[in-house]
Amino acid sequence: MRDAARARTLERTSARAAHATARAERARPHRTPDELREVVARGVAELAGSGIGAPDEATADEVVAWAAREFGDSMAVACSMADAVLPHLVARHSPWVDVLFLETGYHFAETVGTRDAVEQQMDVTVVDVLPRLTVPEQDAAHGKDLWARDPGACCAVRKVEPLHRTLQGYEVWVTGVRRDEAPTRAQTPLVTWDEKNGLVKINPFAAWTFDDLLAYATEHQVILNPLLTDGYPSIGCAPCTRRVAPGEDPRSGRWAGLDKTECGLHV
Repeated sequence: MRDAARARTLERTSARAAHATARAERARPHRTPDELREVVARGVAELAGSGIGAPDEATADEVVAWAAREFGDSMAVACSMADAVLPHLVARHSPWVDVLFLETGYHFAETVGTRDAVEQQMDVTVVDVLPRLTVPEQDAAHGKDLWARDPGACCAVRKVEPLHRTLQGYEVWVTGVRRDEAPTRAQTPLVTWDEKNGLVKINPFAAWTFDDLLAYATEHQVILNPLLTDGYPSIGCAPCTRRVAPGEDPRSGRWAGLDKTECGLHV
């Protein structure tokens, strides 16, 4: 069994490298912001139906299929490694798609383990998005445990800036944001123009619930972070995340006790 697993890993590594070579050969210039805004307008007309939450909204699979046709290789998936459902769905339409993992240096061991399992077992290309400063370098520059004194500044340095920098290499990023996660996300559209990052943003799971996510993972045997079913329905950096009691807002465990509800990636 170990030999078979090793063979599958080698086969996947070879296929990933072949895809990277082919992608480089067919690379094309990125479209301008105005051209991409026109793509957003077409996408809204095709996918949104009669409005947010309407019965005729496109399904997650339809949204991802549209994105794969429209953007091809110029698509990135953002994944916190709370689960691998989004990479799994996107890879069905776009094998070896880039999956961006924000390696903040503060993750739970389970999150890093999930990241490694995704890279080893799925037909995707995991890209570690790194801050400019390591944790020790940040401590030296800003003082130890910046996350405790100024979590907004810590997120800006370790998440927002690195992602913004990395996204400049793509035309669209795909996220797993859901409307049921928090009041701040209740109006999340399926497709929109991301003014802050200057590219298209796709949210195929906007209409999903947490139960929908788990059902998909069960049906397709998708990798889940073990913390997800251990009281952590929303998983961030270890110092800033606590367990959530039954019935609580799924994101109430993020920055608990602080006047902060978002890291800045989606606002």
